Amino acid sequence: MLQNDTLFLAGGTYALLIATSVVTWLLRRLKDPDRRDPVINNLSARVQAWWAMVIIFTVALAVGKPGTVILFALTSFLALREFVTLTPTRPGDHRALFLAFFVVLPLQYFLIYVEWYGLFSVFIPVYAFALLSIRAAAAGDTTEYLARTGKLQWGLMVCVYFVSHVPALLTLEIPGFDGHNANLLFFLVAVVQLSDVLQYVWGKLCGRRPIVPALSPNKTLEGFAGGALSAALVGAALWWATPFAPWQAALLAALVTLFGFFGGLVMSAIKRDRGIKDYGSTLAGHGGILDRIDSLCFAAPLFFHLVRFYFT
Repeated sequence: MLQNDTLFLAGGTYALLIATSVVTWLLRRLKDPDRRDPVINNLSARVQAWWAMVIIFTVALAVGKPGTVILFALTSFLALREFVTLTPTRPGDHRALFLAFFVVLPLQYFLIYVEWYGLFSVFIPVYAFALLSIRAAAAGDTTEYLARTGKLQWGLMVCVYFVSHVPALLTLEIPGFDGHNANLLFFLVAVVQLSDVLQYVWGKLCGRRPIVPALSPNKTLEGFAGGALSAALVGAALWWATPFAPWQAALLAALVTLFGFFGGLVMSAIKRDRGIKDYGSTLAGHGGILDRIDSLCFAAPLFFHLVRFYFT
C-alpha cells in the first residue's frame, strides 16, 4: 500500500500528464485537425506512451517490492533483447545467451528481492562475466570471440546490472524513512525523465553549441545547462518526500542529471556505431525500451550508492 506522500507524488505526476494531454489536444484542434503534422503526431504518441508507462509504474509500486522487482526485471529483459539484436549472433553464442536471459537476469533480481546486497553488487560484474566468457569459449567458436562476448557483457551491465539498481532502492534501510522508499524511485525517475525533456526544451529555445555533434547534434551546451539547472530545482522541490535536505536533493538531482546525460551520449555512440536511429519501436514516439531508459541506466547506480553510503 502506498503511503500518503507517495500518493501525492503519483497525483502530481498524473496532473502533469493531464495538463500535457490537454495542451496536445488544443494543439491538434487549433493547428492540425487533419492529423498531418508529424511533430504533433509524435507528441501525441509520446504522451499516450507516457500514460501507459506511468500507470504501469504506479501499479507496480502499489503492489510493493514484488511488483516493482518484476516490472524492472521485464524492463531489463526487453532492453537486453534490443541490445543483443544490434549485431548477428553465431551458434556458439546461443547457450551463453540462454544463460544471460534465463539464469543471470532472474538471479540478479532475485538477489535484490531477498536483499542480498553483498552478492547482488558483484554477481554480474564478477561471476556472470566469468561464467559467460567460459561458456562462449567452451563452444569452440573463436570467430570475433572478443567482440561477441564483449557485446553480451556490455548488454548485461547496462540493461540488467545498471537497471536493477532502481528496484534495489526499496531495500535500503534509512533511519526515520521506513515504508517510504518508493519515494526514492519517484524522485530518481522523475528527475531523470524531466531532465531529458527539459534539456530538449531548453535546447530548442536557446541551443546554439552542440556538445558532441557527431553523436547527438540536438544535445547542446545551453540545453544541457538549462535542463540540469531545472532538474536540480525539481529535485530541491521534491525534498519533502525524501530523506534529503533541500540542498542535498538539489545536489543529488544535479549529479543524476549529469550521469544521465553521459549515459545518453554513450548509448547514442553505440547506435551511431551500429548505424541505427533507435534501439527498437516498442514505445510509440520514443523508439525502443533502451531509447527511453538510456539516461536512467547510468544514473541509477550512482544514485543508489550515494544514498546507501550517506543516508543508511
